[in-house]
Amino acid sequence: MPAPRLHRVAVLVLEGAKPLDVGIPAQVFTTRASMPYEVRVCGAAPGRVTGGDGLAYDVAHGLDALAWADIVFVPGYRFPDRDDPPSAVVEALVDAHGRGARLAAISTGAFALAATGLLDGRRATTHWHYTRALMARYPQVKVDENVLFVDEGSVLTSAGAASGIDLCLHILRGDLGVAASNHAARRLVAAPYRSGGQAQYVPRSVPEPRGERFAATREWALYRLGEPLTLDVLARQAGVSPRTFSRRFVEETGYTPMQWVMRARVDLARELLERSQRSVEQIAADTGLGTGANLRLHFQRILGTTPSEYRRTFTRGE
Repeated sequence: MPAPRLHRVAVLVLEGAKPLDVGIPAQVFTTRASMPYEVRVCGAAPGRVTGGDGLAYDVAHGLDALAWADIVFVPGYRFPDRDDPPSAVVEALVDAHGRGARLAAISTGAFALAATGLLDGRRATTHWHYTRALMARYPQVKVDENVLFVDEGSVLTSAGAASGIDLCLHILRGDLGVAASNHAARRLVAAPYRSGGQAQYVPRSVPEPRGERFAATREWALYRLGEPLTLDVLARQAGVSPRTFSRRFVEETGYTPMQWVMRARVDLARELLERSQRSVEQIAADTGLGTGANLRLHFQRILGTTPSEYRRTFTRGE
């Protein structure tokens, strides 16, 4: 089987770059045998870049790395609402996008993408503290202040630093499949998957112990996806009424309980298609989806493809 195609990742460090935001894509996609990625950290020019929070970066590459990359990450930086990035940076981002590279912003890196005009008319997000500033500075951008990340295909944006991990895992899932993403999540000791539609933070009116209880219920359900999981069953496990469980579950995850269960089952089916030779009928039974026809229906609705085509995509080694 041929080796997987190498993906080229550039991490663009701007003046005032936030350390966590820089480190997340650099660590998630760093070159290793199990990950077909090559990472280059770059700046507006090679050399020293003054970062935020008392740190500085010595970058080996300039904007030529954006012409090389398939994916360009723009980490968050200080004072994004004051000035646009240098014109050369903006032009290099536009050129990279024009030849097919994906642009992905972490936190306030969304301001740099907005400066290119590529977010005009598109949904985007940024750290909750800066969403109003992004709306005011770039009114053509459809800012969603209540989500962890937004995937608009060739341009992606995320909220604060932790949601940068969610965005990176989301990209991994699309590039390499669920198994590779879950492996990376375990290595990072991170949640395997938080949906982009999940709220950036849980409202203060929801007691913290309640949130912990629902997280435990979700984990409990993940080990029982092949069993009947109704709203009543989940609420009973959480120790609250079905109505309360349903309302607060949406606040925490962005999904209704049954939508979440369905996506969890489809994700498990994806991993089994990637890593086993079981038939579609067997996988449907193992994941609680019942029949192969039901599995195909939900695959098409959620992923826009069929189980057979999905399996071919992640076993052909391209």
